[in-house]
Amino acid sequence: MKYLADIGGYALMVIELFKKPTKWRIMRTLILKEIDELIYGSLGIIIFISFFIGAVVTIQTALNLTSPLIPKSLIGFATRQSIILEFAPTFVSIIMAGKVGSYITSSIGTMRVTEQIDALEVMGVNALNYLVFPKIIAMLFYPFAIAMSMYVGIFGGWMAGVFSGFLTSADFIAGITEEFIPYHVTYAFIKTLIFSFIIATIPSYHGFYMKGGALEVGKASTIAFVWTSVVIIIANYILTQLLLGS
Repeated sequence: MKYLADIGGYALMVIELFKKPTKWRIMRTLILKEIDELIYGSLGIIIFISFFIGAVVTIQTALNLTSPLIPKSLIGFATRQSIILEFAPTFVSIIMAGKVGSYITSSIGTMRVTEQIDALEVMGVNALNYLVFPKIIAMLFYPFAIAMSMYVGIFGGWMAGVFSGFLTSADFIAGITEEFIPYHVTYAFIKTLIFSFIIATIPSYHGFYMKGGALEVGKASTIAFVWTSVVIIIANYILTQLLLGS
């Protein structure tokens, strides 16, 4: 029953946050601030992880393709497919659920504990629109971060493969261009947009409706991360079936 109540409360929150919008002059400032905090502030960890995961995928693929009958270009092909289809949009989103989601829950939860949200509501401000809507708009820029993750991941794979002597640069480039399907990139960005909405709203729900003191803020952040990750994984399965299954 508690889970059903959470789902219902989440749905109501999504509806309420679009009511009584904040003035654009104020909202613009809030959106720019959230873009800086949520997207720009996360680029460092996204680039770092993407580079080394791309390198690891290449090395593991090369170590498993030991038959002389298998062309070396297949290493680049496998690296490209792994990064574009799953690693960049899904694995990075789970990492962002921890970094960005925890920040969202803790910041909104702290405002709830210190009664700043109550003060906004007393002044007639739609607190949900004021606090959550800028985060949703800021996360619409998340696909740009994922595009960077794709590029850096493939570049990391190229460096690992070439400088470790597993294959030549020409073989790797031939692999990443072999049988390229542009729709796979579209599929990845569709997933990314849906994941960005999940990352922005589920942590906001747990922060906005939390009760208690400072200790509960930490608990709410942990719960928000778990639920955001679970929903991302389930959504990933459903979207893969819908977009690639046919």
